[in-house]
Amino acid sequence: MKSVCGDLILQRLGTAPASCSTPMNRRLYDSIRGAILDGTLPPATRLPPQRDLAAELRMSRNTVIFAYEQLLAEGYLRARTGSGTFVADITPERYLNAAAPKDIPCGRTVQTGHARLSPRGQALLANASASPIQWGAFMPGVPDLTRFPHQRFAQISARLWRQPDPEWLSYSHGGGMPALREAVATHLRIARSVQCDADQVLITEGIHQAIDLVVRLLGSPGDRAWVEEPCYWGIRGLLQVGGIEMDPRPVDEEGLTLPAASERAHGAGAGTAPRFIFVTPSHQYPLGVVMSLKRRRALLEYARRHGSWIVEDDYDSEFRYSGQPIPSLQGMQVDAPVIYIGTFSKTLYPGLRMGYMVLPRDVAKLFQDAHAELYRSGHLMTQATVAEFMRAGDYAAHIRRMRPLYARRRAILSTLVERYLGADALHGKSSNAGMHQVVALPAHVDDVAIAASALADGVVVRPLSRYYQHNAPQRGLLLGYACVKEEDIGPAFQVLLRSIGRRCG
Repeated sequence: MKSVCGDLILQRLGTAPASCSTPMNRRLYDSIRGAILDGTLPPATRLPPQRDLAAELRMSRNTVIFAYEQLLAEGYLRARTGSGTFVADITPERYLNAAAPKDIPCGRTVQTGHARLSPRGQALLANASASPIQWGAFMPGVPDLTRFPHQRFAQISARLWRQPDPEWLSYSHGGGMPALREAVATHLRIARSVQCDADQVLITEGIHQAIDLVVRLLGSPGDRAWVEEPCYWGIRGLLQVGGIEMDPRPVDEEGLTLPAASERAHGAGAGTAPRFIFVTPSHQYPLGVVMSLKRRRALLEYARRHGSWIVEDDYDSEFRYSGQPIPSLQGMQVDAPVIYIGTFSKTLYPGLRMGYMVLPRDVAKLFQDAHAELYRSGHLMTQATVAEFMRAGDYAAHIRRMRPLYARRRAILSTLVERYLGADALHGKSSNAGMHQVVALPAHVDDVAIAASALADGVVVRPLSRYYQHNAPQRGLLLGYACVKEEDIGPAFQVLLRSIGRRCG
């Protein structure tokens, strides 16, 4: 039996034009928000549970989850544990339409809608790409969190909490928990051929914080950075906020391209050499290309010649399914001008918010002190747990268990792509690594619209074109397979095919 609220929302959805291309999750959000604003859904009205509303409206539960979570985040709804979801007593407009303070200095902020943001803030949010849904088929970059050894991790944590060192409950200093820095250095020397010791390691709250620290300490507004084209959107946002001018360099079958050899040999272009070079050489994100040995050597030579810093993002190098592991760029030369960064988000879980940097010796202590000054970091109990998890061998064992699992899921997805879209649709086939596949689409196809259509049907993919900055973007989709059970890959892919079919004709 339908609820009054469900009938109301269904009526509002039905008023949209038949040709409306707005994704269903956004249309649902707009319908509920509109009913709240015009008083049709008065304050304190209880909304149906997500599952019930999805059944009433005959749509995916993920579509309803998106709308509810967005309305909760914006303050239109409130959730009461054990009771349900209700219309907020006071809508955000009541606050936002209050009298604005007078005498705001001219040029300091720019008003957009109801929010006053700086031009830098507006530019950042204009290209925001973080997904509102972070789990399920085919979310790229997310491991299978159901296979994480939660019980073992909890046992270690519980034992440490029984009698914690008081210093572990205070702010962090010196680059993080010494035991974890030692464990990371040991792992990287063995698994990634990184030349380092514990004094060069800095524990961060993810790769974003690591890049932010690099930009703050080594860069100045107006400095230039080479970035891969296409590249991870998070890097672009951080460089943009830091005032760094980006020079996108195309990626070919050998990785990031460099100036012509004649220019490098004669020092041409030294005046425009970049301050930073951001690369993902072991498994280029998002295309999956592995940087060749020849290109790596040329890149190191170029950086030394022109005084550039190479920032090596080794985000998912642990997951390689055939052949020998690709050694790190940092480990190829002694005292290379390379800052190596990595994360536990792909090997443990993203919510851990823990990454690491390996810094050249002459700047390691400076970075550690600046990190403590800027971020007042902590989480030492969690760092102690991860350190013990690594020392006891559980970390390496978990990675060994996940490799064949992800390899099977990759093979299933690759077979489906080749069967329904053709063998040429697969990018990066030779790399045989990582946690996602890139499916190529014809140049005339709108991959952003396909991604929105799939999301409305409960399937998460990312449009490849959003990873490009200046050059004519390739069209395609990023499909993560690591967090999708084998039996769910086929049905989810069929849903995606319907979205592709609607746009490709």
